[in-house]
Amino acid sequence: MRGCLSAASNPPGIRTSEHLFRGAYMYRGYFENFLQKEDKKIAKLVNEEFKRQDTKLQMIASENYTSKAVMALQGSVLTNKYAEGYPEKRFYQGCEYLDKVEAEAISRLKKMFGAEHANVQPHAGSQANMAIYLSCLNPGDTIMGMDLASGGHLTHGASVSFSGKFFKAVSYGVSEYTNLLDYEAIRNLAKKHKPKLLIAGASAYPRQIDFKKFHDIAKEVGALFMADIAHIAGLIVGKVHPDPVPYCDFIGGTTHKTLRGPRGGFILCKSEWMKKVDSAVFPGIQGGPLMHVVAAKAVAFKEALQPEFREYQKQIVKNAKVIADYLSKNGFNLVTGGTDNHLMLVDLRNKQLTGREAALAMDKAGITANKNRIPFDPLKAFETSGVRLGTPALTTRGMKEDQCLAIAEMIADILNHPTSAKVAAGVRKKVKVLCNKFPVEI
Repeated sequence: MRGCLSAASNPPGIRTSEHLFRGAYMYRGYFENFLQKEDKKIAKLVNEEFKRQDTKLQMIASENYTSKAVMALQGSVLTNKYAEGYPEKRFYQGCEYLDKVEAEAISRLKKMFGAEHANVQPHAGSQANMAIYLSCLNPGDTIMGMDLASGGHLTHGASVSFSGKFFKAVSYGVSEYTNLLDYEAIRNLAKKHKPKLLIAGASAYPRQIDFKKFHDIAKEVGALFMADIAHIAGLIVGKVHPDPVPYCDFIGGTTHKTLRGPRGGFILCKSEWMKKVDSAVFPGIQGGPLMHVVAAKAVAFKEALQPEFREYQKQIVKNAKVIADYLSKNGFNLVTGGTDNHLMLVDLRNKQLTGREAALAMDKAGITANKNRIPFDPLKAFETSGVRLGTPALTTRGMKEDQCLAIAEMIADILNHPTSAKVAAGVRKKVKVLCNKFPVEI
């Protein structure tokens, strides 16, 4: 599935700057007619960013390409309107059409997950998580989530986040020997600390999460249970990751990443929490919703409800497994030994290479990924001992197993020779050919 993306309509070698520019924005007619006249400097920078996205392989696991419709709505007239409140309960007049847009987005999101209630207003995943916390917790209450260093998220209790500042945070990690979630250790920790809210979810965990086990632990200790599915929302809709909905009181997520929508967040919850969750979002932490983004979410939800979306998610996982298997068989240590989802973590210590050095070397050769800490990482967050690789954006461009095998070979070549200008140039040439064959047509 590509939606916004199709095979190259031009043969390699004639992808000019004008082609890139027009392919990115001329479908709306706004960019050239308005932005270039009003602000040539910003127009040039936006065009350069499109060229970067189109001519490099994007392998940051939390990034993806949206459809034309999603992009068009984010630049639509809906950005002009304030709509504080909820459908039929606004604080401004003139929201009759926006009420219908938001109601449709809510309906589609509930249908996607089979949820009792949905809120589509959170501006991002962090705001979604904050609203959930404020709906069921008081400052100082105990929360228990995955340690950031083990693959969790800032909002799961990190000391530098609001979650660690406003609440008493207890963190669980992974097994030192397998780097997998140790559910018995999590159970024992929960029994000791009695959290009011138990959180499951991660930003850098390459395996499936057993939500039923988390639910059972939460029930045993009298905790509420929340899943953060920011990374895996699309995989869940595509039926390639276990479904948390039957087991959770709350679910927080994002609409970008594997769901392939606009940048934003959402909340799902049981109906008994509906009023408190909605009040926590507005007026609790946000004012007027970004209605142009809400509309774009609605379109992305419709796209996710199509049969081909499931095949697209299956392909994301297949592509990740191809890359992980190749690297694992060719001298690279993968955290947990592989992947079940859209991402993998490469432990670079046996290569005497830091994550920062690896990410910079890859980017120079045309493959964009991010440095990432590994469990029990001896290095600090700015350096790291690992690099995180993801396949959503590659899959959206139409790449499959053959292309991902070629990409894995390129990655291995770069990481085995990170300072070689010759290797970097050779890989960059291969990346250019591949990107020309699978261009970003938006």
